[in-house]
Amino acid sequence: MAKHGKLQIALEYAVARTILFGMGILPRPVAIGVGVTIGRLGYLLPGHLRRTGERNLEIAFPDMRVADRRRLLRGCFESLGRLLGEFSQLPRATPEKLRQLIEYDEVGLAHLREAEKNKRGVIFLTGHLGAWELHSFGWSALEYPLSFLVRPLDNPRIEEMIERVRTKYGNRAIDKQSAARQSLRVLREGGTLGILSDLNTQTREGVFVPFFGKLACTTAGIATLALKTDAVVIPTCAVWDKKRKRYFFHGDPPVELVRTGDHNKDIEVNTARFAAAVERMVRLYPDQWLWIHKRWKTRPPGEADVYQ
Repeated sequence: MAKHGKLQIALEYAVARTILFGMGILPRPVAIGVGVTIGRLGYLLPGHLRRTGERNLEIAFPDMRVADRRRLLRGCFESLGRLLGEFSQLPRATPEKLRQLIEYDEVGLAHLREAEKNKRGVIFLTGHLGAWELHSFGWSALEYPLSFLVRPLDNPRIEEMIERVRTKYGNRAIDKQSAARQSLRVLREGGTLGILSDLNTQTREGVFVPFFGKLACTTAGIATLALKTDAVVIPTCAVWDKKRKRYFFHGDPPVELVRTGDHNKDIEVNTARFAAAVERMVRLYPDQWLWIHKRWKTRPPGEADVYQ
C-alpha cells in the first residue's frame, strides 16, 4: 500500500465525502442519473482506461464488430457510474427498500439454504460485474450477512468511510493481505465468504488458466479454500435489469470440485473451472463487466505484454 501524506489524505477524503454525501441526499433516481452521466462522460474522455477497455474487448471478442465493442465499453462506464450512484444511497437504504429494488435468483437462494442446512461453508464466486457493492450489501439486508475479502484503499479515511457502509447490516471485511486464517475460520464455521475473483494476479499468488480463450493469471486462493473446507462454491453477481428497472441477483448451480490426489493439479483444474464460471456470467452481461481493468497484464514467461 502506498503511503499518503496527511494533507493528501485529508484532501482526498474531503472530495470523496463531498461527492458521496452530495449524491446521497438526492432522490435515488436523480443520484443514479448523475452517476450514469459521470460514467458517460468518462467514456468520452480519451485515456488509458478507455484504451485498456478497447484492448480487452479485442481479446475477448475478436470477431465482434468495432461498433458493438464500443457499445459494450460505453455500457461498462455507465455501469460504473450507476454503481457510484447506488453506493451513495446505501447509507439510507433499508431492508424493505432493498427488497423492492432486488430480485433474488431462486437458484442461488436454494443452494445457499441447502448449504446452511448442511452446515457447510459457502463461497460466493463473483467479480466486478454489475453492482458488486450492492451485491454483498443486499445479501446482508436479506439476513444473510457474509464476510468478504478487500484490498484496503491507500487512503485510510476513505477506506473507513466505505467500510462503515459495507458493514451496516452485519457484513465483515477481511483484509486480503492477511486473509487465509480468517477465511478458513469463516468457512469451517459454516459462514459465507464473498470473493471477487476476476482481477489480474501476480504469479506467486495465482495460476494461468483460460479466460475468454487467453491465459490469465488467476488467484489460486479460492481453490485452496474450497478444497480445504469442502465449501460450496456458488457463482453469483448483481446485475441491472434495464427492462424491469431492478437488480437481479444472478446465481448459478455450485461448481463441483475436482479431486485427483495431485494438489497442484487440483488447484489448477478447479481454478480453471471457477474462471470459466465467471466468464459465463460476463458473457451473459458483457456491458456490465469491468473491461477497463488489465485482466491479462501478468503473462507466462516469454510472452509479450498484451497492452503495449
